[in-house]
Amino acid sequence: MNVPDDLRYTESHEWVRVEGENARIGITDHAQAELTDVVFVELPQVGKQVNAREATAVVESVKAASDIYAPIKGTIVEVNKALESNPALINTDPFGEGWIFALKMDSADAVNQLKDAAAYRQQIS
Repeated sequence: MNVPDDLRYTESHEWVRVEGENARIGITDHAQAELTDVVFVELPQVGKQVNAREATAVVESVKAASDIYAPIKGTIVEVNKALESNPALINTDPFGEGWIFALKMDSADAVNQLKDAAAYRQQIS
């Protein structure tokens, strides 16, 4: 199972990549494997303010629909429009082209409260 060391993780299987004052968010390799084939993604609205642990997007697979939670508090600044026509990017490249949304962090320190790669590996083992 791929768990990149440069990301932070949540209990609910989202990953966070800090990019300056923004954070890019997607679901982990473990999560996409559990969901199986992703067939639809409901993206959040750009400009929406979200709280940490707030349901922000929905990923639907042939198996189930799952809420995607904002790992930290912030404002949605970008969504991955490529997922509208190709939701399978979440399966094929969950840490790259399969990202879901980006938000401007209210506090960059909030990321430090999330799990590092070692702690997330322990959670899924």
